[in-house]
Amino acid sequence: MGPGLGYFLLPAGGALSLTGVITGNGTLISLSWIMWVLGILLILGNWYRRPVDPRALAVAAAAGDARAVRGLRTLALTARAEGRPDTAERLLRQAVKAGDVESMWELGRLVEQREGLTAAEPWFRMAAERGHAVAKRLFRPGGALHPDGADPAP
Repeated sequence: MGPGLGYFLLPAGGALSLTGVITGNGTLISLSWIMWVLGILLILGNWYRRPVDPRALAVAAAAGDARAVRGLRTLALTARAEGRPDTAERLLRQAVKAGDVESMWELGRLVEQREGLTAAEPWFRMAAERGHAVAKRLFRPGGALHPDGADPAP
């Protein structure tokens, strides 16, 4: 549940309360109080939520915290979507350092977009060697990184 729901619950609770007062229905009034309290808690909870610190995530990821690694990858993908590829690359490299296979793949995709398939090959190979299914497909006979069908010798 996000703050958007909180902004919905407040006026909906008001309407429910008004309806309860007009009709004399105590149940509606009670429900409106619940909606108001939940709405206020959701809004306040969002105000006090601190943004994620990438440095703290990087430290936790280096210590082996899998949740922090996923957090780094999520921040990186958000940065890429927002048009900040340098930030995305820095965050993905930190997640790769922690051993995240999905980040290896995503870093390969980012490098491929910027510099082409040849430059991205080491990242795709790293992901494939660690079991990433889609990356493995690039190296099979006829794949993008194995077009001649010869043994790619990973």
